[in-house]
Order: sequence, then structure tokens, then C-alpha cells
Amino acid sequence: MNAPARAPTPLLDNYPYRLTDNVRFADLDPNQHVNNAVYASYFETSRVMLVKDPSYGLIPPGQSWVLVRLDIHYRAELHWPGTIELGLGVLRLGRTSATFSQVVFSGGKCVASATSTTVMVGLQSREPTPIPSEVIERFQPWLMRGDVA
Repeated sequence: MNAPARAPTPLLDNYPYRLTDNVRFADLDPNQHVNNAVYASYFETSRVMLVKDPSYGLIPPGQSWVLVRLDIHYRAELHWPGTIELGLGVLRLGRTSATFSQVVFSGGKCVASATSTTVMVGLQSREPTPIPSEVIERFQPWLMRGDVA
């Protein structure tokens, strides 16, 4: 029986949307490293900062994005104090969904990666709604570059 191939390490340069953030003391758990649950907040930060920035036009009036899936790969421990670089790129755009590849880097090393899927919903109906063609067009600068790890 063959062991599964090890996933390649993501390259920050492949992620077109980037932010810098701080590791907070409150992010730590009793093991004195960033708690696994905190990574969901790091990934949320980059997704929300991208889609809610009105200059990008990724949320049409009367619509919203909701998270429906988040798969995290923990790659290394992260400690306080420190800064992190968050990277995000669009993997796929479906009829009602957007799937992102996301990373957290610290000191030039990828400490976590994730794949997340959001669905566009009507604010009133709370039901999935098709992504307008103009929003699909506005997502194009944020498509992943290179290979996805």
C-alpha cells in the first residue's frame, strides 16, 4: 500500500488578494500556540475584507454571501507575538457559489491553508441566488495564479 502524496506547500505569490494582520495574545490556547479555532477567524478576515469592500462591487444590492464550507489544513504552529500574511484567491465560481483557496503565512512559512465555499443568498429570502454576470466579471482579478496546493 502506498502512502498518500504529501500536499505541496502553497506559494503566497499565487494568492492575488493579501492582507497583513497581528497574532493576538487572546488567540493562544493553553499550549501557548494559536488555537485551531482562531484560524477560521483569520480566514474569515480575508474573505470578508475582499467581498465587503464596496470598491470591488462583489455584493449586489439585496444580496449577501454566506459561508457553507471551510476545510482547514494546519501545517505548523503559530505563536505570539507576530504578524501574519493572509492570502486569498478564487478557485471556482459556480452558479450561486464562490470557492476560495486561502492561506496564513508567518515568517515566510505557510502555517495553515484552507478551501472555503460561500453562497450568494437574497437578503430577504435567505435562499441561494445566481451570481450576476457583472459580479463574476469583477471576481476575475482575484482568480488563483499558478498551482493550488
